[in-house]
Parts: sequence; structure tokens; C-alpha cells
Amino acid sequence: MTETNSSSHIMLVDGMALLFRAFYATAMTGQFMINSKGTPTNAISGFLKHMLTAVSTFNPSHLAVCWDMGSKTFRSELYTEYKGNRAEAPIELIPQFDLVKEVVASFDIPNIGLAGYEADDCIGTVAKDLNQNMKVSILTGDQDILQLLDDNISVILLKKGFGNYLVHTPQSFYEEKGITPQQMIDLKGLMGDPSDNYPGVKGIGEKTALKLLQQYNSIDGILENLDGLSKSHRAKIETDLEMLHLSRKLAEIKCDVPVSCSIAEAQLLYNRSKVMNKLEDLELKGIHRFLAVEKEYA
Repeated sequence: MTETNSSSHIMLVDGMALLFRAFYATAMTGQFMINSKGTPTNAISGFLKHMLTAVSTFNPSHLAVCWDMGSKTFRSELYTEYKGNRAEAPIELIPQFDLVKEVVASFDIPNIGLAGYEADDCIGTVAKDLNQNMKVSILTGDQDILQLLDDNISVILLKKGFGNYLVHTPQSFYEEKGITPQQMIDLKGLMGDPSDNYPGVKGIGEKTALKLLQQYNSIDGILENLDGLSKSHRAKIETDLEMLHLSRKLAEIKCDVPVSCSIAEAQLLYNRSKVMNKLEDLELKGIHRFLAVEKEYA
């Protein structure tokens, strides 16, 4: 891995989280921004505004964007109902999946993704690989990523609108939840995740799960002390023991995916004319206002 100095800061962008957020912010009112070629660009436009506003706010020296590469992953093989509650992508969004990666590439920003894994797994792998040598921040709207918080890894959660953020560190997460970021994996194992469509233990919600983890530290600790649980909690856990272990596996972000991020390639410097040509080709107007002059090299 390339040596870096202490002022180096890489921002890892959860591409799909930003793209979907941008799409639905305008799609509800039918503002698909269809260009003269008949291509919708609303998601790409919003994605760029989110990403470039964050660059302006947090001033990273390096940037990479991580992507989901299809709906089939090792998690859907473990549990066929995983994310089974999600509808097909809207037809107006489909052409924007590839185009947004082309736009990112026009900035000479690496696109990172691997079939069979989610963007979260790629983010986790790159973050854990780089955080010994540089500051890492993760830009997303997805709270699942909070389990990756570490001394040199922060999470920037998008709030409503542009330029509104909730920045989490391990300390702020502990103050809010009363558990460590790593314990979030066991939290989701116990309570499940409706948005990803896995149930955890039926009848155990966040409040109870937090209380159990604060008392027994982990799922293993809870299972070692079943006799100390109330009759109701013990019965629920024993009934759903198999799903408890499976839900924990589904919740854990893998940090050993065979992907990498070259520090040299991720340095945030772009050629203005190359970027502008791409924006003009897609007829994306107004984005130039978000470009940071100090990041240009030509």
C-alpha cells in the first residue's frame, strides 16, 4: 500500500445510496430531466450534486465510489428472501446505472464494485485497508454502514436536502445507542432489518435488543446466559435460534472482499474540459457550479 501522510483523507461514496436518493427526490413529481436523446438524467444530476457538495464541505484529498453490481449476492444465496421485498428498479432509472459510472470516470475517480457483493462490502474492505494510513470518511444515507465506525473511520449520513449531514464517530454512536459500532451487527441479528427483509428474532425490537447487548455484550453472551433472561425473551430466542444466527451473518459487512483502491488513482484531481465534455454530452446543466476549482489540474 502506498505511503500517505497524516493529512490525507479519502471519502468513500456509497454510489447506489446517493443515486437512489437523488432519483426518488425528483421522480415523485415526474422530473426525470429527459435529454434530447431521450435519456433520463435526474438521478445522475442529484448524485453529482450530493457528491460534489460533500467534497466542498469535507475537502477530501482522495475519492472513490463503490457500487452494488446486481441484485444477486452471497446474502441472497444464504437467504432467498433477502431484499425480496424490493420492487424492480423504475424504467427511468435503469439507463442511469451505467451512465453515472461513466460520469464518475470522467472525473478520474475510481468506480469500485464486485459481482456477488454489495457496495457496503467493498466500502468496508477499502476502509479497513486504508484507515491505518489515512483518515477515511464514508458518505451514505444507509445506517447499516455505522458498524464500520473506527478511530480513523467516520460516517457522513445524508439528511434531507443538499449539504445537510449527520457525522458519526465511534464516540457519537456510543452516546446515541449505548453500544459500540461492532455490536450493531448483533443488534441487527436480534431485531432484524425490515428494509433488507430478514426478521431476526420475532418479538424482539430495538429497545430489547439494546438492553440485552448492554447487559451481555454479544449474541454469544446472551446465549451463554439464557437462564438469566425472562421466560418470554428466552422462549423467543430459542424459537428463532437458527434465524438469529442467519440474521447476524446477513447483517455483517464483509471486509475481506477481493477489491482494492489505488491511492494514486483515487487522488481527487480532475480535468475540467474532460468533465465538462461529459456533462455537455448528457445535457446536465448547472453542475459546473458545484465543481471545486482547487481540485482541477487542467
